[in-house]
Amino acid sequence: MMARANPTHALRPYLPQDATVLADIFRASVEELTEDDYTPAQQDAWASSADDLEAFAERLGKHLTLIATVQGLPIGFISLDAPTEIGLFYVHPAAAGQGVGKMLYDAVEKLSSARGTAHLSVAASDTAREFFERCGFTPEQRNTVSVGNEWLSNTTMKKKLGAPEATL
Repeated sequence: MMARANPTHALRPYLPQDATVLADIFRASVEELTEDDYTPAQQDAWASSADDLEAFAERLGKHLTLIATVQGLPIGFISLDAPTEIGLFYVHPAAAGQGVGKMLYDAVEKLSSARGTAHLSVAASDTAREFFERCGFTPEQRNTVSVGNEWLSNTTMKKKLGAPEATL
């Protein structure tokens, strides 16, 4: 038996006991990956939206939420808040740039396509905008949203999905 040089990433559905670790991933992602696009005050306001763990868990639980894991430990997550709307989408900074976000997004796109969803949309942070452009999304509208006592900018982006492939 040979040892693996790279741990295998896997996907699984959200479970209520995941809320605390996903809130930690959310905060770490905001605090460590968005500094080029948002001020410290904006980052603090954004990250604090996970402070109410009960509300955070409720949001994750009432939508389709997928978790990326490595060796069974969560390293990222994505939620589909409506049939066409990507909601929360965060990867731990230690796993950023390793294909975790692409794996999560691809799973949601495949699922949405199989359901016959015509398009996906997302309110992409300035930090995430380039990722979504690489995935085929196009910008539609620039937004300014109030979070706590701060204003943050994002971009509504959309991607048309093709018809599901026929199975034989």
